[in-house]
Amino acid sequence: MPDAKLIGLPANDTPPDFQTAAGHHRQFPADLLRQASHRLQVLALIGAGLWLIGPLLAHLAFYLITPANARPEQFGPTDIVAAVAFLMSLGLYLYLRAREHDPQFIINLGLGYMVASAGALALMFHLRAPMTGPMDVSPMISWIGPIILMFAALVPGSPWKLFLAGVVAASMDPLGMVISQATGHYQYGPFRNALVMHYPSYLLLGVAVVISRVVTRLGRQVAREREMGSYRLGELLGRGGMGEVYRATHRMLARPAAIKLIHPEMLRARDKKSADLAIARFRREAEAAAQLRSPHTVELYDFGETEDGTLYFVMELLVGMDLETLVRREGPLPQERVIHIIRQVCESLQEAHASGLVHRDIKPANVHVGRVGLHHDFVKVLDLGLVKSVGPSANQDSMATAAGLTPGTPAYMAPELALGETVDGRSDLYALGCVAYYLLTGQLVFEAATGLQMIARHIQEIPVPPSQRTEMPVAPELDRVVLACLAKRPEDRPQTAAELDRMLADVDVAPWGEEEATRWWSMHQPA
Repeated sequence: MPDAKLIGLPANDTPPDFQTAAGHHRQFPADLLRQASHRLQVLALIGAGLWLIGPLLAHLAFYLITPANARPEQFGPTDIVAAVAFLMSLGLYLYLRAREHDPQFIINLGLGYMVASAGALALMFHLRAPMTGPMDVSPMISWIGPIILMFAALVPGSPWKLFLAGVVAASMDPLGMVISQATGHYQYGPFRNALVMHYPSYLLLGVAVVISRVVTRLGRQVAREREMGSYRLGELLGRGGMGEVYRATHRMLARPAAIKLIHPEMLRARDKKSADLAIARFRREAEAAAQLRSPHTVELYDFGETEDGTLYFVMELLVGMDLETLVRREGPLPQERVIHIIRQVCESLQEAHASGLVHRDIKPANVHVGRVGLHHDFVKVLDLGLVKSVGPSANQDSMATAAGLTPGTPAYMAPELALGETVDGRSDLYALGCVAYYLLTGQLVFEAATGLQMIARHIQEIPVPPSQRTEMPVAPELDRVVLACLAKRPEDRPQTAAELDRMLADVDVAPWGEEEATRWWSMHQPA
């Protein structure tokens, strides 16, 4: 799938545990924790704005109501508190924006920010102009109670941590009253008056703890529902036209994997019959793909359907990058390395074609290169979701077509595939020629403003040899091999992946071996 980032993943990149009051239990999904971190950023930015604008509007309102009493001396302790709170909020926002932080640390930091904000609000409210006599004390709801509720709903901390932080935050109002009376601003009488006046904040804290427990329970439910078969889902790796890809771990073997989810709505089925047909084809294609044993084909561990109708593939988790990312980072590749990579793709396609399967979406984003064991520049062909049988059931569309998705990518689409004609393995070889062209030049075979224009050029125009579009050396024999793959008629191309592999092997260039690959990966992406 186009956006599935099975790349650059450290081997120990697992989501942090979500601890309950008992100190154990299920993991809270890492992507939800990151969302909470983003919400805390938003809260800090909003807080900074309110601490800046609120006092200014208060002074403006006081001036409009009593212009005769508007004097510079009115700027006092409350403005200092507001300025400190503004700097604190802005600093928190910039800190969270600077780089990635441990999500659990961010949750704890958010609770600390809640307490600090409550303290600033209490001082703002109670350190106003002095009164000459005692103040009438009656129960009230201050801003602190709603703030506690807001943090409980938006920042999913453990209920017991929220309770402890909430008690401190709710106590800021009584503490502010004590400070106010000690400094001569107000006369509240005995300390019990401060507690009686602000008992609603403690009631709202109880509500906040209930909300926190609900959010915690929902987080566990999400984690529980993300368990696919023997696998537990972790962080989201990417999204594409057919669904989402998550990092996953086998619950018994602790083996890392990638799970591709295809939600029912992704199938775009108009009725139940169409949905059942798409699911049946999904099973057929998954069973066929599971039979592939080439080391250069991404391994399919498992597949199935959940109770809510979500389909899933469980695949090996790869470390490295796809070819599109590689070229964007490094530019055109040396011709010997291109040959080394394309020959590995040929080995994968040779088995698939011999099994009666056509990939139909070969492109740089679907070819992964990286480390496998002690091997470097090891290729894996990804995304078998568009494979189609060319055997007895060749008249049947694949699951993607049944779901209403157009197979293939315009920049790499063979003319016969674009025209809706019969396709076979030679269509994949056309796409592979486009991939080789892109690796050699860093450019597409044809450039166009729209997908339709791109398809039209693939159908009608003759491509320029790759050697004429790059400053990198490209052997004449390699030029001819790539252009042979890009022939408009399938019969003019190499007829099999094995034939293309032999043609590439005959190109007279220095070989790219394990020594060169190891050196490149050590320099550009150390383990």
